[in-house]
Amino acid sequence: MNNKRQSALRAASLLCASLLILACDKAPTQPDTSEVTVAGTTQEWNKHGGGDAEQRFSPLNQITAENVSGLGLAWAFDLGVSRGIEATPLVVDGTIYVTATWNKVFALDAKTGALRWQFDPQVDRSKGADLCCDAVNRGVAYADGKIITGTIDGRLVAVDAKTGKKLWDVVTIDQSKPYTITGAPRIVNGKAIIGNGGAEYGVRGYVSAYDISNGEMLWRFYTVPGNPEDGVENEAMAKAAKTWKGEWWKYGGGGTAWDSMAYDPELDLLYIGVGNGSPWNQSIRSPGGGDNLYLSSIVALRPDTGEYVWHYQTTPGETWDYTATQHMILAELTIDGKPRKVIMQAPKNGFFYVIDRATGELLSAKNYVPVNWATHIDSETGRPVEIPDARWGDKAPYLQLPGPFGGHNWHPMSFNPNTGLVYIPALEAPYVYANDQGFKYREGAWNTGSDSAMGSLPSGIEQFKAVKAAVKGRLIAWDPVQQGPAWQVEHNSPWNGGVLSTAGGLVFQGNADAKLVAYRADNGERLWDFFAQTGIVAPPISYELDGEQYIAVASGWGGVFALVYGGLFPAASDPGVGRLMVFKLGAKAKLPALADTVVAKPTPPESTADAAIIAKGKHIYDTNCVVCHGDHVISSGLIPDLRWSPLLVADEAIETVVLGGALTSRGMPAFKDVLSKDDVKMLRAYIISAANDGLEAKLDIGK
Repeated sequence: MNNKRQSALRAASLLCASLLILACDKAPTQPDTSEVTVAGTTQEWNKHGGGDAEQRFSPLNQITAENVSGLGLAWAFDLGVSRGIEATPLVVDGTIYVTATWNKVFALDAKTGALRWQFDPQVDRSKGADLCCDAVNRGVAYADGKIITGTIDGRLVAVDAKTGKKLWDVVTIDQSKPYTITGAPRIVNGKAIIGNGGAEYGVRGYVSAYDISNGEMLWRFYTVPGNPEDGVENEAMAKAAKTWKGEWWKYGGGGTAWDSMAYDPELDLLYIGVGNGSPWNQSIRSPGGGDNLYLSSIVALRPDTGEYVWHYQTTPGETWDYTATQHMILAELTIDGKPRKVIMQAPKNGFFYVIDRATGELLSAKNYVPVNWATHIDSETGRPVEIPDARWGDKAPYLQLPGPFGGHNWHPMSFNPNTGLVYIPALEAPYVYANDQGFKYREGAWNTGSDSAMGSLPSGIEQFKAVKAAVKGRLIAWDPVQQGPAWQVEHNSPWNGGVLSTAGGLVFQGNADAKLVAYRADNGERLWDFFAQTGIVAPPISYELDGEQYIAVASGWGGVFALVYGGLFPAASDPGVGRLMVFKLGAKAKLPALADTVVAKPTPPESTADAAIIAKGKHIYDTNCVVCHGDHVISSGLIPDLRWSPLLVADEAIETVVLGGALTSRGMPAFKDVLSKDDVKMLRAYIISAANDGLEAKLDIGK
């Protein structure tokens, strides 16, 4: 593709905001919420989403819109790490449990913050090579006196909730394959339910159930079909196999269920969200098309057996990394004058879905952010009406909203039954999808089938500013009955925290600008904020002890956007502090002052390689390194900036790390099975070139 074509596509980002219009033509009204089920208890937060329905609503009302200005820090606990803290804390019997980077678990006194115990599952940090989206995890589960956690290297571990003593430890994956676990387990009927990640690296997704008493596996449900020669596991897989073409199993297929679940005890249905295809590019994965079940689907299962009941596919023939693993919420809404038991989701594809949770019938869908891959969702078929050019596959590149970050990523939403609104941490980030014409499948490596160089941000000043203007984040209060926004708040960055709403009429959300903020639930008025020193991506919770209501949130900037684009879109965040912070009315504790640190920037070696070598090195970098070390080698600060690495002095020095694995204990994996010595030479040439081009100053980043 010529340079003019590339420049035109990237410059087209200027048009995103004006050409892509959010279709919300009805004025929102409040639904009848008299039948809505409120999840959670008035004392604890003992389940991941506050209850099986995952509403993330607290019925506590001591902290209100009238007195929230008096909210202060009660205590804070330093987690000792800061990279990508995404955990939802749990509160059980006066103890608060929270996880940090590399799956470390802490048990603290929920009133004072005193450490009761800590547990390190000793994760194999070389598994960092298999993580698409940072060394994160989203918390633990509690059941029968046990804390249960999933680890990045694919284990499920139970420890005694009182002492932290390990009770059992089981491997849930084939550890020779690039599976990982980043999600929190859910507990249903005495079973710990867990999925996994790794779709981009070529795995076949599944969800498994384990006996909480001893860790014995009870059932497993695969989300995509395997090699037909091996037979099919059940009727659901036989049905799915008819929707795939080619030899998809050689690429793994994807469909990893890496995060969201919910459970309806009355219907006895477990809902799982299924992820993207592997590779993304369907023309490679399933040449000739097909729906590729159960990619990008909500699937309802029987929790005691794993038996398939129904599914709804949000993105048939998924080819954009449009996962349906985003937060799902169960509620009861009055629609067309009738109470309906619904499941609600705002997946990556940009549409908000209201679905009958007993049958899987689509009740309504409307885009909650600008989209240009489909015009609407057909109410009769439940299928998107696609814009043909958006199915990029083996066609021309396509500038698209949403991109692979989605209109909503993993950050949890909240449903407030008093307002009838769903509060969505939404984002806009355009992306150029382009066929990787030189694609060759590499086992265990990043395989999307998309030309990553086309998706990277432009280096030209005006083009970059255009893209930056098109990248947005907002908090949307969404009316699920009228399918429109009641109010919305614009953020400075697209990567902001999960949401909590309360009976006190408040919505709490942390943000990339290192603040925890309280808004009025009915109109979005900003009432209070607290400077946390580092960005907050995790969702807050609320609990009560001795008659006092507390708000708790884990802070620690990170996650995939922060790693890839955090250097180019810097937030008002210090990367060196990760904490659990707990607030109550009248408290006045202070955080320790930030250290005044200066990052040394040694003079890099002179760039002497020719343009062709540097270009090849950039392709190697974009394919293997960008997801951690940042677009254009501009680091977020969470991981060492390669431009100032002493290893750049010679090819042999950088080879000891990239090929030899000298830093695997720190989470830097070896790429000896993926890259050659010649590849490393070209990679080094590109990094040196980036270190010498002064792009940060040219782009005036951070100003």
